[in-house]
Amino acid sequence: MTHSRRDLLFSLGGGLGGLALAQLLAEAGELPGIAKPKAAFNGGLHHVAKVKRVVQLFMNGGVSQMDTFDYKPALEKGHGKPFDPGTAEKPEGVTSTPGNLMKSPFAFKQHGQCGRWVSSVFPHLATQVDRMAFLMAVASKTNVHGPASYMMNSGFILPGFPCMGAWLSYGLGRLTDNLPTFVVLPDARGLPYNQKGNFGAGFLPVAHAGTILTASGTPPIRDLAPSQKEKFITPDADKDALELLGKLNRAHAETRPNDSRLEARIESYELAAKMQKYAPEALDLSREAAKTHTKYGLDEPQTADFGRRCLLARRLLERGTRFVQVWSGAGGPANNWDNHGDIIKELPPIARSVDQPAAALLQDLHDRGMLSDTLVVFSTEFGRQPFTQGATGRDHNQGTSVAWLAGAGVKGGVSYGESDPWSWRTEKDRTYCYDMHATILHLMGIDHTLLSVRHDGTDRRLTDVHGHVIEKVLG
Repeated sequence: MTHSRRDLLFSLGGGLGGLALAQLLAEAGELPGIAKPKAAFNGGLHHVAKVKRVVQLFMNGGVSQMDTFDYKPALEKGHGKPFDPGTAEKPEGVTSTPGNLMKSPFAFKQHGQCGRWVSSVFPHLATQVDRMAFLMAVASKTNVHGPASYMMNSGFILPGFPCMGAWLSYGLGRLTDNLPTFVVLPDARGLPYNQKGNFGAGFLPVAHAGTILTASGTPPIRDLAPSQKEKFITPDADKDALELLGKLNRAHAETRPNDSRLEARIESYELAAKMQKYAPEALDLSREAAKTHTKYGLDEPQTADFGRRCLLARRLLERGTRFVQVWSGAGGPANNWDNHGDIIKELPPIARSVDQPAAALLQDLHDRGMLSDTLVVFSTEFGRQPFTQGATGRDHNQGTSVAWLAGAGVKGGVSYGESDPWSWRTEKDRTYCYDMHATILHLMGIDHTLLSVRHDGTDRRLTDVHGHVIEKVLG
């Protein structure tokens, strides 16, 4: 019985050999229906790519847009009054009864040549607004954390679908043989809502799922080096063992010339060996100058964790990782952006933890010349309500939120879309995750309507049957 590449890729994708095979076929341009990235397209699949790599800063819990980037004078005028949108729709809370309108307790000022309004919780990011393209009317189809987080990562509110990083890995393959293509750096306090589901490969080969690194761990990848207790493991002994294993594997493979799974398994082991050699250097932040540590906030307790992960993201991108996701906030009722109880006390600490490191990352990428082919994405799963929950908290709001893009191919200092006067619902040029994903794929040389996989009788893609490239934010 013979197997086609499609058979091997999907029916055997759960085995180690099938996983490596998927990557090998991607690099060879032999995935079913997927062309190899073209040099003439600057590494893109369907047109010239402006972006080679992406770092996504995901704020877990739902950032309050009217307390950060979406300045609303109408909230100041209506502060303390019942909310009446002037329509037949009755305002409803998600987890509580709606209170009165609440103005932002944080001062807003205009920044940069573009005059972007930013609140006082983001003093460092405010200095970077001329590099950012703001999406001011991002809506979700749900106001529940888990489904909304799935949607912003995979385009679907249900689990089981590949996230954007997995699609990019599948469609474009590796930039280097020495490091993972898709890396996830979760908050030190824990994984986000959905745990590992946000960065899974779904029905794609699991090789394309995010590789999770614990930035606070020593080392960030377990078993990267042999135990110091085992004195017999020396570099020479390790080299001899790998050479012997290679000879045995090759000899075994020669007796089975038509078994591509075996060949793929050998390749996967060789990749693991390369990571043992190259990953320690990439993950060693002590190689960075003291002034760089200070710039990213590694010297301050409140900014050290996120700063460490932003700096690690830059080092990974610099060495060939294609997509890095940096998470702020753990799942659960605390230690994230889910500010139900008291926006005045809860928002400033979490905002401060990311403000300086995120701004430092943008500036560092620019100073190193990396922003010319790197895209930075700031996003969250949904926004928050303009009325109070309890005394000074804010409830979930699927109606509108804010995201921004910066870097390669992006027109800095612009905005797209508007929310209504209270930042309750989108009012103009609404965008969904589909449009963000379509735009990111477009910048990487991919037509989002053409990158698809047949699964359970349906041609699946990251943007489902939706999505439009947001041309107005492209440079």
